Amino acid sequence: MEFTMIETGWLSLLPPVIAITLALLTKEVYSSLFIGLFSGMLIYSFSSGGTLVSAVATTFDMMYSKISDNAYMIIFLALLWAVVILVSKSGGSEAYGRWAEKWLKTRRSAAFATSLLGVLIFIDDGFNCLTVGTVMRPITDRLHISREKLAYIIDATAAPVCIIAPVSSWAVAVASEVSETGGFNIFLSTIPYNLYALLTILMVLFVCFTGKDFGPMKKAEEAAMKADIAAEAKEEQKGPKGHVLDLVLPIAVLIVCAILGMAYVGGFFSGVSFSEAIGENPTAGLTLGAFAGLVTAFVMYIPRRLMTPKEFIENIVSGISNIVPPMLILILSWSLGGVCRQLIGTGVFISGFVESTSLPLGFLPFLIFVVAALMSFSMGTSWGTFGMLIPIVTMICASEGAGALLVPTLGATLAGSVYGDHCSPISDTTILASTGASCQHIRHVETQLPYATLVAVICAVGYLIAGFTLTPWIGLAAGVVLLIGALLVLNRRNA
Repeated sequence: MEFTMIETGWLSLLPPVIAITLALLTKEVYSSLFIGLFSGMLIYSFSSGGTLVSAVATTFDMMYSKISDNAYMIIFLALLWAVVILVSKSGGSEAYGRWAEKWLKTRRSAAFATSLLGVLIFIDDGFNCLTVGTVMRPITDRLHISREKLAYIIDATAAPVCIIAPVSSWAVAVASEVSETGGFNIFLSTIPYNLYALLTILMVLFVCFTGKDFGPMKKAEEAAMKADIAAEAKEEQKGPKGHVLDLVLPIAVLIVCAILGMAYVGGFFSGVSFSEAIGENPTAGLTLGAFAGLVTAFVMYIPRRLMTPKEFIENIVSGISNIVPPMLILILSWSLGGVCRQLIGTGVFISGFVESTSLPLGFLPFLIFVVAALMSFSMGTSWGTFGMLIPIVTMICASEGAGALLVPTLGATLAGSVYGDHCSPISDTTILASTGASCQHIRHVETQLPYATLVAVICAVGYLIAGFTLTPWIGLAAGVVLLIGALLVLNRRNA
């Protein structure tokens, strides 16, 4: 479906601002997103000579378009959650919890194991969120780690890891955007300049090892210590006949077949390089992996009578029904992002500010980081943000005297895009992290925002240094010192 974009100036900022403000004030995401979406359609319709009726019609046209564009994602999530429920009902999750209790006996070890698993699953951020949440939630529940803390660890080791992993769908997406200026080699060069990803991983490790928190997260952790959230986990995981293998094997098959599926769909077995193949259509490959996990569960559970064929199908339906609420949020957020990018020119308006600035070139990485963060936070998409900014950055840096700033500024672009996506209430990664942890979505946003913003502020300082020194190491070292110092001060004040 074709949409024609018009430039609406500062009005293009209203839809995401309205949606985010309402979501934070009302704690209700569905109506907030829809009101933001519809306000964007009203701006588009009235600015282009349309009517109220055309605004309503275009709203549902956009939703239809986004559902169509993301059909594989919807199918993948449905199949994945079917596997999740089946694994839980088989008793595999409970058996894994009993086994893990022998090794993960402290809150520190459980938190670190969660972060380590998040780092290891680096192929796709959405897959990371749901898989890590499903596997680790029973353990963190038993050790009274709050769902908010679990959601933060999941979210902070999803996109930040994927954006610096050379073999991931993210790497290929970025490399394709800079194909004319060096492609994959340029992407590799941006890794040390991606201060937000690197410092976020450091912060996660610090929080996991020390167990110290501040702000809303500290209150969530204190509440979890008093609450019996393990009882809920136990209620969710009935199946005393299950074994650890009933959890591990379907998930392992799913992961392996997801990687092979991405390679197959992308043409790896026909001669395309592996790194290019997995980025061609990653959600289609992930869908194949999820289906393989479903088949594995069937072969393992039915012959051993862990469940009857009827119960197997009922659990599949139950898993799919569980994904409907977050899926509705995804569809509305996709549609809101579509309005901003495709109809009213939010990205064009913000990007124009970058091109019109007359600041010294050394400020460019800092400025781009801030602009990318605002865009990604407003639209809830890191890919859409760096997709719009990278061409502008390459054009700016192609001018006389700015060539040396290309890699630092591209690193800042990716870092700002990930930060905005990391803490935006309308980001699909944020939604999937809260879903994987079974945490209320707005609570995840509220508790994560201070952590992510602390890292972002320190990154801004790092990019001021990198822009004038043209090396990542001084800014990164300064960022490490500032982050650890800030955490120690904040934890001391909240002691």
